[in-house]
Amino acid sequence: MTFYAAEQFDPNEEDILRRYFTNLDQPVFALVNLPEVVKGALFARYSRSSKSLRRLFLDEFVGELDISGDETIDATVGLKRAEELYDLVFFEYGDDSVAQLGGVHLACEQASNLLTKVLEWGRLMSYLEQSTRYIAYNSRLDGRYRYYRDPEIMSSPLAARYIADMDFLFDTYANLVETMREYFANSIPKTSTDSDFAYLQAIKAKALDSVRGILPAASLSNVGIYGSGQAYEALLLRMRSHPLPEAREYSEMILLELRKVIPSFLKRVDIPNRGQQTSEYMSDSHERLTDLAEHYFPRTSSPLPHPTVDLTDYDPDAEIKLVASALYSHTDRSDRDIEDRVRRMTVDERVKVLKALEGDRENRRHRPGRALERPSYRFDILADYGAFRDLQRHRMMTIEWQKLSPYHGFVLPEELHDAGTSQEFESAMERSMSLHDDLIDVFPEQAPYAVSLAYRVRFLMHFNAREAMHMLELRTTPQGHPAYRQVCQEMHTLIAEKAGHFAIAEMMKFVDHSSGSELERLDAENKSDMKRDERITNNSKKS
Repeated sequence: MTFYAAEQFDPNEEDILRRYFTNLDQPVFALVNLPEVVKGALFARYSRSSKSLRRLFLDEFVGELDISGDETIDATVGLKRAEELYDLVFFEYGDDSVAQLGGVHLACEQASNLLTKVLEWGRLMSYLEQSTRYIAYNSRLDGRYRYYRDPEIMSSPLAARYIADMDFLFDTYANLVETMREYFANSIPKTSTDSDFAYLQAIKAKALDSVRGILPAASLSNVGIYGSGQAYEALLLRMRSHPLPEAREYSEMILLELRKVIPSFLKRVDIPNRGQQTSEYMSDSHERLTDLAEHYFPRTSSPLPHPTVDLTDYDPDAEIKLVASALYSHTDRSDRDIEDRVRRMTVDERVKVLKALEGDRENRRHRPGRALERPSYRFDILADYGAFRDLQRHRMMTIEWQKLSPYHGFVLPEELHDAGTSQEFESAMERSMSLHDDLIDVFPEQAPYAVSLAYRVRFLMHFNAREAMHMLELRTTPQGHPAYRQVCQEMHTLIAEKAGHFAIAEMMKFVDHSSGSELERLDAENKSDMKRDERITNNSKKS
């Protein structure tokens, strides 16, 4: 059984918390009896705070809420009436659509950076994950660095080695955070237009970004999830069949808490001839494919050279089909008839239709309709795990990834080289690889815990042009992390130049190909600071 640090609350705090959280001492818990806007605001703040959700609620939200009428509520005892209410419709009649109508806000804390990717797999859920840009990982939890201690590893002869190497990585990270903070403060001076607060926040974000690659995948994170009962059922079936022991153990905690809130929606999860059978099917399929892959493609520590971003599949006729799709809902003709007519159009005529589809876009939030879902692109990407973490959270696509290992090499940020700290960084990478290699034969599923986020991972993204517009315009903004900005800039270039879809690429007018600014977050922090000042001024006027 994994050790999870239990939070400490005084009796008054416990009295308040038990009204709104399904437990007070476990890393997984649901939020109940709170307005939806409060739950949403809590999760939004959650991703940029080092605090747990319950502590965040006590420190920053309780004072703004009227909780005087909730003294008799105890969310920790479960909701038996809910089960009685839904049993007839959902479980006895099997009407799955009912499970789409009940949702839960769930906090998943002390989850490794391997487990967070499992939690964030589903398309029909919403996630917020703790950010390595805003949260320094040099703080300790119960006196220990925040990384996952797998029970199997901890009971093996490799336990002491695992602890020593993990502590070394976190020590190196902690030292370099301060070194890089001083380096950026000295090399990037504050201007007269920058507020003190915005400048210091941007410097901190830059420092944390530059050294996040040292953190191992075992690093613990917090994830806030909102999903329907149906989506949670799918998540649990996947987790219960997953080869990673942490995922299977964590699924039981999730199931326990969700059954306090939406019990009937999850009755099938562990029934032998229903959910259990489905999980066994998924596990069996995974094992068969793993065996075949190992047979045909034996594991190697020297993979073949490969481009960072490779466009492997696209439709040469995509722009013709896009024009046809754009016109479809505006005519009474068949899909085939429309496409035949579009093929007889001149280039100028097709461009005219695409211009009408694009419209007068004034910002990236103005997105054309679903006709853009007709063209699709398949990219094979080799990028550091930190960039993968950010891109993986886009859900309107097919995404697959390979097991994290050190065999594709790592990315050394230029800033560390310029600051004269590359030796410390490389030493951490060597320590990470050595630990992984000693774990891989004994604990093949847990070995990736040792791999630092700077190491590259191969993953596949298959998405339509509408999602491409959303993702590439969002992820190339100057305040974004350079690692994923470069990946998305290259995707946009390949859509235009390799696929030859110049018109589609041109529609993505807010893709930013600049090299970015020295302090990526400075403009955004200045704007946020101005908004804070305006809000304070307005509140003082009202009072």
